Amino acid sequence: MTKTELFIQLAQPDANGMSRWVSASEFVGQYADLKFGNGASWARKESTLAKKYIIEFDKSITPGNGIDRIRLNGFNDGDYSQHIRADIKRAIKARRCVVLGTSNPEVDHKNGMKNEARVMRNEDQRLEDFQPLSKAANDAKRQYCKECMRTGIRYDAKKLGYPMSYYKGAATHHNEENACEGCYWYDPIEFKNHLQEKK
Repeated sequence: MTKTELFIQLAQPDANGMSRWVSASEFVGQYADLKFGNGASWARKESTLAKKYIIEFDKSITPGNGIDRIRLNGFNDGDYSQHIRADIKRAIKARRCVVLGTSNPEVDHKNGMKNEARVMRNEDQRLEDFQPLSKAANDAKRQYCKECMRTGIRYDAKKLGYPMSYYKGAATHHNEENACEGCYWYDPIEFKNHLQEKK
């Protein structure tokens, strides 16, 4: 069995090519061959696995730069922007960043967990599933989303000086499909609209 086949057996991706987070600590026994050497070895971007699936790594758990967890997040169509339809990309890129107001934004999945099967399928995507974010804002969001997924605690917009933490949902979540909704980073414009309700 190849390392790719071994990992597929362990991760058990669903029909949409999505798997759970697999901890590197599970690479023991019959899966010992999957232990990462230098970098991602068998899961590098030129690997067989990466040609078929979008691979996500989490390095935020233990100090250093080692990979703590890995998961599959849908099928790879060869475009790292992760299955965003061309017409949607064009429309979003023509707008300004919803946080900084700058031009030439990146196209951001509003759902930072990227765990909605519908949004990962090109034909089912809607313009409102995405938003324009500058590279700086998108990089910041990515870090906050990572932290949120790792801890199960949602981002608190009071850190940015807003009078509320989020407009929907609770402080903790269980990585449900709609867990991002209500968070500042999910949709800054919608978040600001809800500030009116606080007055």
